[in-house]
Amino acid sequence: VQLQASGGGLVQAGGSLRLSCTTSAFTFNDYVVGWFRQAPGKEREFVAAIRWNGGNTMYLDSVKGRFTISRDTAKNTVYLQMNGLKPEDTAVYYCAADWNMVQSTIRTSRAYDYWGQGTLVTVSS
Repeated sequence: VQLQASGGGLVQAGGSLRLSCTTSAFTFNDYVVGWFRQAPGKEREFVAAIRWNGGNTMYLDSVKGRFTISRDTAKNTVYLQMNGLKPEDTAVYYCAADWNMVQSTIRTSRAYDYWGQGTLVTVSS
């Protein structure tokens, strides 16, 4: 299983970016794709996740109302639309995936077996 993340860049505070995570074909439908981020000197934290089958979503409280996670089933791609970006959103963003995940583990990075490379998001003040 391969994940390819893209879309990071430099943006001013208040601006927008859209991250993409393209996955290789999954055998099973019941998998979850999550976005995590890691800022310098900080631990990796959960940002958002979506269940491929049904499209249920979850968000970190601090990004609710600003970030939207979605999926394009035809393109095997998950998007993270980030609006109203703040300097504290600066981090390397990673997408991750796994299947048959228990709901309570979706926000936990170590629960995911498959990871893409990171894409850097820098928000200037």
